[in-house]
Amino acid sequence: MTTSIDATAGERARAAIYDEGITALRGAFSVAWADAMREDIETAFAEARSREGGAVGRGPKRWYVEIHPEQLRGFAELAGHPWVDAVCTAVLGPDYRIVELGFDIPFPGAVNQPWHRDFPMPEVTRREGRLDSLAFNLTAVDTTDEMGPFEIAPGTQFDDEPDFGHAMFPPKSHYERYNGLAVRKYPQRGDISARSALTIHRGTKNHSQLPRPVLVLGVDAPDGTNGDKHDMAVTKAYWEGLPEGVRRHLNCPIVDRLTPITQKHTIEGLVMGEA
Repeated sequence: MTTSIDATAGERARAAIYDEGITALRGAFSVAWADAMREDIETAFAEARSREGGAVGRGPKRWYVEIHPEQLRGFAELAGHPWVDAVCTAVLGPDYRIVELGFDIPFPGAVNQPWHRDFPMPEVTRREGRLDSLAFNLTAVDTTDEMGPFEIAPGTQFDDEPDFGHAMFPPKSHYERYNGLAVRKYPQRGDISARSALTIHRGTKNHSQLPRPVLVLGVDAPDGTNGDKHDMAVTKAYWEGLPEGVRRHLNCPIVDRLTPITQKHTIEGLVMGEA
């Protein structure tokens, strides 16, 4: 795991996120750490698919599952990683809150998603140009072009168009611009990226015979509201074993017993399902 972070790393990441909407750190974790993450994702996905509402569709052959921190062995290392802390502090302030842990899996046969952002633009972003949330992504496999890589249109995080469907989906008349801006990302096991989920992006068609699982860590500024959409929790024993530096940023209930999460079937999921 990369633990030595340059003192200016956070500010450099902030500049990249405000400029292009995304940044990354190669080799933040070991390949072995990423492989353990994949095992935990596979276990959680099998459990989620075994019950009603355990996974939500994000288009054909593509699923999203939210999990509890205890379902990921490396959660403390992820949440407490110096680069994650530096980026969150620089972009969201020292009192940032971790509000989401989940994963996306596009399986063989997943199709191109429509260009989209993950939620409507918050008023603070529209009025002040301030980003109040971040999404960190970690791939569980070495990404190849056949797997349907994540594609992003850099610099579009502040696009504010009244004709966006549900305030998230640009009309097809805008696609030529996004296609021209599009950059495909090919992260390898151990890499981590940080982005504004407002930046226009999509998953592409998976031509391979392999799934492409990606972990998602969602973080809010103190006035962010994405936590309202998520239901992660921790048990008291697990909470007490976490480092203080992680606890101070973990925004979730402390419970006696974990309840499996029922995914929220959002407008996004409905639109993706028609892709």
